[in-house]
Amino acid sequence: MKKFTDKYIASLKPEGKIVDIREGEGFGIRVLPSGVKTFFYIYRIDGTRRFLNLGHYDPKKAGKDDASITVEEARSKGVSLGGAKRLYTEAKAKVDKGIDPLAEKEQAATTRRNAHTVSDLIDDYIDKFAKLKRKGSWAEDERILNKDVRPSWKSIRAKDITRKDIMQLLDGMQGRGDGIITNTFKVIRRMFAYAVKKEIIATTPCYAFEKGDELPNTVSRERTLSVDEIKALWIGLDKAAMSEEVQRILKLILLTGQRPGEVAAMHRKEIDGKWWEFTPKETKITREIPRKQRVYLTDTVRELIGEGEGYVFKCKVKVEPRADGTIPEPRHITERAISHAVRRNLLGYEPKKQPAIKPSVASKSKGKKPFIVTEDKKIDIAHFTPHDLRRTCATFMSELDFSDATVDAVLAHLKKGEIRTYNKNKYDKEKQAALEAWERKLNSITSGQQTDNVIPFKRRAKA
Repeated sequence: MKKFTDKYIASLKPEGKIVDIREGEGFGIRVLPSGVKTFFYIYRIDGTRRFLNLGHYDPKKAGKDDASITVEEARSKGVSLGGAKRLYTEAKAKVDKGIDPLAEKEQAATTRRNAHTVSDLIDDYIDKFAKLKRKGSWAEDERILNKDVRPSWKSIRAKDITRKDIMQLLDGMQGRGDGIITNTFKVIRRMFAYAVKKEIIATTPCYAFEKGDELPNTVSRERTLSVDEIKALWIGLDKAAMSEEVQRILKLILLTGQRPGEVAAMHRKEIDGKWWEFTPKETKITREIPRKQRVYLTDTVRELIGEGEGYVFKCKVKVEPRADGTIPEPRHITERAISHAVRRNLLGYEPKKQPAIKPSVASKSKGKKPFIVTEDKKIDIAHFTPHDLRRTCATFMSELDFSDATVDAVLAHLKKGEIRTYNKNKYDKEKQAALEAWERKLNSITSGQQTDNVIPFKRRAKA
C-alpha cells in the first residue's frame, strides 16, 4: 500500500510486465509495459470480482481536480490524480449501496448504441474519424453522405441498417454513373467499419458486395493525351471559362504527375526551395507504410505556384468566423471542382437537365442564370479527366527513356516485392532529371519548336 501523489506516480517506471499498485480499499494504478499508467477500482458484487477502468493518468493535469470529468472522458482523454480519486469515490459509494458501477456503465453504453441514428453516426464518423484520418478527402466523404445517405436513413438506428437497405440505396442511384455508385458504397463501408470499431454496432451490413453483381464494374481508364492534344490543352486553358487557379492546377498536374487532389491541396508550408514535400493520398498501403512524397519543382512549376501564404489554390467560398470570432484559414479548391471545370469546358459537353426547383429555393435563386460556357471558350480535344494528365506525364517520362522505378518514384507509387523492403533509395536525383526533361519536352510541344535540349535519360547498359 502506498499513498499516491503526482510525484510518486511520475516516479513509476515500466518493468516489461503489467504492475498493479494499490493505495487501499480497491483503488490503485496499473503500469503497463508501454509506460501508460491507468487508474482502477477493484471491488466485489455478489461475490464476483469486478475491475473498473478509471482512465489513464495525464501528467499534464498534475495538481488539477478534474471536477466534472466522466469515466468515459477519463478513459479517452486522460485524468488527473484528483479526478481519478473523485471517480473512485463515486463508484465506491454505489458499490456500498449494492449498485454495480461497471454493469451500470455497460447498460448506458448499450442504451446509447440502441439510440444511435445514422445521422448521429455520420456526424461521429466525420468529426471523430474522417477529419482526423482522411485529411484532405474528408470533405468529399461528408458531401457524399449528406447528399445520398443522410436524407434516406437519417432517423433510422444505425444498428437497424441491413444489407438490403444498402442495395436499395445503390439501386436508386442507377443512371448517375458507375463511379458515383462505387464511391458512395466505399464511403458507406468505411463509415460502418468505424461504427464496428467504436462498438456502435455489432457487425457491418456492407458484406458480400461483389463487382458485377451488387456493384458495377468500373472500367480502368487508359487515356493519355497526344502531342497535339497537349498543345491544344495548354493554349486552350488560357481562354477557357474557368478560374485562373484551376488553369494553373491542371498545368501543374501535367508537369508534376501528382494526383489532382494533392495538387489542389498544395500548401506553402510544404514547399522548401525547389522541393515540395507532402503526405500522399491515404490508401491501405500508405497507412501500412507511412511516407512522404518529394517532388522537384522545375522553373515552370515554381512560376505557376507563385508567391503568397497558406494554400496555393484557395477556394473563393467565403469562410465563416468561428464561435470565438477568429477567422479560419480559407479552404483549398476541391478535386470535384476541378473535374467539373474541365467537363463544362470541353466541346460537345451538355449539362444534365436540372430538376424542377422548389418554390422556396426558386425565390432565393431568382434572377440567377445557370453558368453556360460559350463554344468559343471551349477546348477542342476529346473528353479527358484531370487524372489523365497524371497518366500523360508518366507516359512521356517513360518515352524519354526513364526507368519504371524513376517514374514510380515521381508518381509516389510504392515499390513492389522485396525491393520495397531492401531498396530505400529516395530517387531525388532521378526525379529531378525526369521532371526537368519532361518540362523541356513539354515546352517544345507547346511552343511548336523542336529543341535540342530534350535529352533522354539513358538507362545503364546491362552487364
